Amino acid sequence: MGTKVNWREKRFSTKVIHGGQAFDKGTGALATPIYQTSTFCFETVEEGAGKFDKSIPGFVYSRGGNPTNRALEEKCAIIEGGEDCVATASGMGAIGSTMVGLLRTGDHIVTSDTLYGGTDVLMRTNMEHFGIEVSFVDMTDAENVRKAIKENTKVVYLETPANPTMAVADIKAIANIAHEAGDIKVVVDSTFAPPPVQFPLALGADIVVHSVTKYLNGHGDVIGGVVIGKSEDIAIIRGIGVTKLNGTPPSPFNSYLVLRGMKTLDIRVKLHCENAMEIAKFLEGHEYIEKVHYPGLESHPGHEIAKVQMNEMYGGMLAFELKEDINGMSAFEAGKKLVNNLTIPSIAVSLGDPDTLVEHPASMTHASVPKEEREKIGITDGLIRLSVGLESAEDLIEDFENSFKQI
Repeated sequence: MGTKVNWREKRFSTKVIHGGQAFDKGTGALATPIYQTSTFCFETVEEGAGKFDKSIPGFVYSRGGNPTNRALEEKCAIIEGGEDCVATASGMGAIGSTMVGLLRTGDHIVTSDTLYGGTDVLMRTNMEHFGIEVSFVDMTDAENVRKAIKENTKVVYLETPANPTMAVADIKAIANIAHEAGDIKVVVDSTFAPPPVQFPLALGADIVVHSVTKYLNGHGDVIGGVVIGKSEDIAIIRGIGVTKLNGTPPSPFNSYLVLRGMKTLDIRVKLHCENAMEIAKFLEGHEYIEKVHYPGLESHPGHEIAKVQMNEMYGGMLAFELKEDINGMSAFEAGKKLVNNLTIPSIAVSLGDPDTLVEHPASMTHASVPKEEREKIGITDGLIRLSVGLESAEDLIEDFENSFKQI
């Protein structure tokens, strides 16, 4: 019952519920227990020695492994189609652990010029401290990656869709270019497009990272991350990054909350996508809107790639820009007024919650990115990012209509 089934062979909605989890053999509990313990005991010294050298399966110390955390790791590996997974205390813990696990002084990274603000700081500042060179390129053209690769390139890192411009990069094309050039790991942050929207490993990526804070958990009450890929890569990232250098495993309680949240991932993500499409179409037709950035719209430059790569679902995230002169106001002033007058969306960072969230990247999530760099990649002062929630799309559209009338 449960344990005899190969969940990897099942369809997505089945494996996201059952993968990595079986009823507790000791008590029969259906829900995975919260193993809230720092250490684990052994019957004998010999057993302890075997678990330390991994000749005997089991757990030693929760920084290196915990049954609740392991259930989450196994579930994420199954739904992404990876061999293994390591969970972390945050999305940045996942990204940072991946970088320190895969890179050494003198190595080179090719990364996207459009990244989440925290990742941008990591690439522009922290990597330099370790003697690691970083090249930023526009990854909407895969050929830019080819041109940037050097003899010492070890990692190609990208987000798609990118935060917050929703730029789409062709994972398959970039992976082919990187692998043709040598032993280069392709790492994709797929937080904006979680399963079942996008499967980077199936498209040729070596590693996929998620901030599980967002869609995987989906309830706005957990900070966490995961790294998924081949067993040998995950072992290095776990051993060097998560367990030793960073020491960033999640708490068992947080893993329990994510496991609970993931039971409804399939139906949640589909509704996020449906709502986002409706709102994107509404905004694109409004007289005050200059541009809507959503891969599901035919006007989006990456639409044809997204159509295949994102399984025609396109995600729950979008961004939009207001026209520069609305009733004598700049796009920035009009945008602030629009956001402040909304009654359903909350003004907040993060994304993937049941609640619709709206934010101003230039002053919030990307405030740490130099203005010149922001504007170069399309993060203008008037750009508004919207994480479309699970409310009625009709109610959200009515709210926007009322807010537009007050500008």
